[in-house]
Amino acid sequence: MNIATVIVDVPAKQTDREFDYRIPDKWTNIIQPGMRVIVPFGPRMVQGFVVGVKDHSEWNKLRNMKEPMDLEPVLNEELLQLADWMTREAMCFKITALQAMLPAAMKAKYEKVLNIIEEKKGELSPVVLAAMGHRSSITWKEVVEGEHGALFQKEVQQGHLELVYYVKNKLNKKTIKVIRPLHTGEKLAEIALTFTGNAKKQREVLQYFCAHPEPISLKELLEVTHASNGTVKALVKKQLLAEENQEVYRNPYENRIFERSEPLSLTTEQALALHPIQENIRNKEHEVFLLYGVTGSGKTEVYLQAIASVIEKGEEAIMLVPEISLTPQTVKRFKERFGEQVAVMHSGLSIGEKYDEWRKIHRKEVKVVVGARSAIFAPFEHLGLIIIDEEHEASYKQEETPRYHARDVAIERAKSHRCPVILGSATPTLESFARAQKGVYKLLTMSRRMNESALPAVEIIDMREELRNGNRSMFSEMLLTKLTDRLEKREQTVLMLNKRGHSSFVMCRSCGYVIHCPNCDISLTYHRFNDIMKCHYCGHEEGMPNVCPECESEHIRFFGTGTQKVEEELAKILPEARVIRMDVDTTSKKGSHERLLNAFGEGKADILLGTQMIAKGLDFPNITLVGVLSADTMLHLPDFRSSEKTFQLLTQVSGRAGRHDLPGEVVIQTYTPEHYSIELAALQHYDSFYEREMLIRRQSHYPPYFYLVLITVSHEDVMKTVATTEKITHYLRMQLSPHSIILGPVASPLSRINNRYRYQCLIKYKREPQLHHHLHTILEHYQQESIQHHLTISIDLNPQIMM
Repeated sequence: MNIATVIVDVPAKQTDREFDYRIPDKWTNIIQPGMRVIVPFGPRMVQGFVVGVKDHSEWNKLRNMKEPMDLEPVLNEELLQLADWMTREAMCFKITALQAMLPAAMKAKYEKVLNIIEEKKGELSPVVLAAMGHRSSITWKEVVEGEHGALFQKEVQQGHLELVYYVKNKLNKKTIKVIRPLHTGEKLAEIALTFTGNAKKQREVLQYFCAHPEPISLKELLEVTHASNGTVKALVKKQLLAEENQEVYRNPYENRIFERSEPLSLTTEQALALHPIQENIRNKEHEVFLLYGVTGSGKTEVYLQAIASVIEKGEEAIMLVPEISLTPQTVKRFKERFGEQVAVMHSGLSIGEKYDEWRKIHRKEVKVVVGARSAIFAPFEHLGLIIIDEEHEASYKQEETPRYHARDVAIERAKSHRCPVILGSATPTLESFARAQKGVYKLLTMSRRMNESALPAVEIIDMREELRNGNRSMFSEMLLTKLTDRLEKREQTVLMLNKRGHSSFVMCRSCGYVIHCPNCDISLTYHRFNDIMKCHYCGHEEGMPNVCPECESEHIRFFGTGTQKVEEELAKILPEARVIRMDVDTTSKKGSHERLLNAFGEGKADILLGTQMIAKGLDFPNITLVGVLSADTMLHLPDFRSSEKTFQLLTQVSGRAGRHDLPGEVVIQTYTPEHYSIELAALQHYDSFYEREMLIRRQSHYPPYFYLVLITVSHEDVMKTVATTEKITHYLRMQLSPHSIILGPVASPLSRINNRYRYQCLIKYKREPQLHHHLHTILEHYQQESIQHHLTISIDLNPQIMM
């Protein structure tokens, strides 16, 4: 007897285990671990993942598996083991870990259908029969949208209709119509001669196939012969041609030509950094390298040549880049070097395009995948190298379950493949740099820019002084002078603002009332483009009022600065400047990111104005000035990493200037010029910043000296939220060692989102071998309450965002 061990797609504590199903004889040698299958679970059909096949079960009564969803496993043995590891480390359900490894197109959709039970058809009410329009089944969606829902429910209860769940696979492979000849060229030429004057077009189509006997897409055939669809159909009907559907990949880069690039000759520093990595690749050894190189030191060329060594060995490589720096420029460099061997995966692609890129990897048609966080799960079987560029980026941590960090997953995968991992950054996280200092990671340093160009000169402008001197503009005198100078010289400028929208908030100047979101404890952001105020947490929108809702004063104004507002101000003070604005609003359409950057690269604009997304990966020779309009935005967030994030962002954006022959300058505008993160970012002194920040982290018991766990409880009732958080905190204080520090319960910095109150408790610890066990106990204890009373408990190990 053949039995499959299946993890079912029901994410709940009771079902988070393996279930045994009998494999019907016809599927006996087909079902393998890593395949998706459809199995009965309770009254319905659900998707499941086969994690093992065996010949006996401890259970006597087994249900039959319905059918496989794949012809070959979609997850290999290594990825199945990785899912076990993620389940433990990210504290998630096994099914959640397995689903995270597949593209969205492969997540099953369930459809509910009501079927008539034939022998009871005569007992059905005429109203229900009429609503079904003489069909034998009706979808649940139609029932819900119709007006006889209660009647249908009654019929189900009486046993006249049955409710069936179907698993819909929403994969639609892209196909094109292809036409091929069914006879030899000579035979077709003979037949063509018999066609009379009326069938002139048919004769031309046949003559085309006499000269070109290979299959051709219908679209191309019609273009070449100027025939109509009807002409081709007639020839198919006469069985002279055959029409068939051929599967093709959706290629997001099909209209782009990538010219092949050759490896560049390396600087001494680059060669020294590359050598130990290549040694590792050759000897199939696992080691984690921290490639610490200043902006513009040529880290990408080191990555490219390391990948080339992997491909030479016949192995594969994963290159992760932060979502916001997955610029067309990055993709271009990899496509130019490795051509068709590269698959690209990021959120800018459609669901279908992502699925097709995944299939190229799965079918072993490519050797390199370049992508954002989720590309770490690429189904490669002979991994030779994993690279994480800009490893300090917070976007490598997934903020919803499974809460994994791509760096941890990369190291885990690299261990099983015995291959190196490269973490690259000009501003590594303190945790990574501390590990490198301790020898856990191997440190590779590149302290000079390529072609020995100098790091840009940085000026810090105190905006409080500007205000005292009567300058109420968002541009300091110096920045304005330099902007004008660049316009005259026809050089380009990058202006960065740390947020999006028009203004941060709307406030009444008469009574001080600030317009807040009704569902969250946060002020609404004004968007000038469509004159609405938006909550960036729950999506609530409302129109801009003309008078204050509180005191009816007309003095209601926007405060703070957004990208749209900066753009308007630029148009007033520098009307001749051509500006390209890049933020979430202007880059939401597919391909807009690439279009805007290409336009800037071609010199169609003088100023590139944007949010954080322009701080990374841009490399344009004509950028000689970078202006940071508000360096303080992140400094005042309630997060122990705020200084580190500010330092990293300022260093990164400064690195966009003067990367080629022209010298670069940077102007940083701030209201706290004396803060060490701003002072040291101006000097590009990472080592001094590291020492200063580590001192503070040690005194405050924060990483890398301590590990963190953040537990957040949320519920519609504030008292319930507080009471639950108190119980959890009390339990942990009883169970954990006195060396661990437990802070809380306390309201989260964002204390209400979407009408749910949020409280948290923070654990700081060095060694707690039983911690995972205690956290699991908490989740199990509140499992029932979570389902019945909508209580949510989320546990984030090593949180990146403290909000």
